[in-house]
Amino acid sequence: MARPPLKEPPAYVLTSADHALRVAVMLQLEGGLTVSEVAARLGVARSTAHRVLQTLVYRDFAVQDERRVYHPGPVLELAAHSQSTTSRQRTVALPHLHRLVETLDESVNLTIRTGDLTRFVASVEAARTLRVSSREGMVFPAVQTTGGLLLLAELPAPDLRALYSEERFTERAHERPDLPRLRTELARIRRQGFAVNHERSEHGVVAVGVPLRDGEGTAVAALSVSMPSVRYDKQGLPRLVAVLQRAAARISADLAQL
Repeated sequence: MARPPLKEPPAYVLTSADHALRVAVMLQLEGGLTVSEVAARLGVARSTAHRVLQTLVYRDFAVQDERRVYHPGPVLELAAHSQSTTSRQRTVALPHLHRLVETLDESVNLTIRTGDLTRFVASVEAARTLRVSSREGMVFPAVQTTGGLLLLAELPAPDLRALYSEERFTERAHERPDLPRLRTELARIRRQGFAVNHERSEHGVVAVGVPLRDGEGTAVAALSVSMPSVRYDKQGLPRLVAVLQRAAARISADLAQL
């Protein structure tokens, strides 16, 4: 068998980028690291290590907890949420999504959460002229989406506090939600078992969603229906929730058989 060629460093190495990439790999493979540990590993001053880590936090490759320890951030967690898992969820859910569109005549979505972001992993559009278009592949702040709120509602209080700590939002304070208000909203969502999004992520769009749980009862994704706000009728909410819950239960059952 031929030996693979040795890796050679590029002729021009951008030191700061190399440091950032090395630290990202350390975080993904090893978990929590302090500024001192990173400085020692890179052979740089603490101030340099701190700048590298803060850049990774800003770009969501890292998060900092209350003890000032850095951990993998949402971008690295996207990789940790294995492609096979996401692909399996999408493959199993798609036939159910198509049937939901036939039943509700509105667009439907499957979303997952990674850190403080939600990603639309599957989306099926309704056939109506006036409809909500596909969101597949798009990423939004979790607090702005139905699925994100449903999945945030499952988090223990310490995890939610760490996720929205001031340290994580130093460079984007305007994006940090009001935690007491968010906790109140998430508690209500947790009690009722569904979430309603009134034009929170997009003007003129209302979405209703329910959690999708695995065999152990853990919410691993969210199933939602999106419609133009002019067609949303609050009186029809119980039916929407019931239809979504039945579909979510069927998807969960199909996933359990794989």
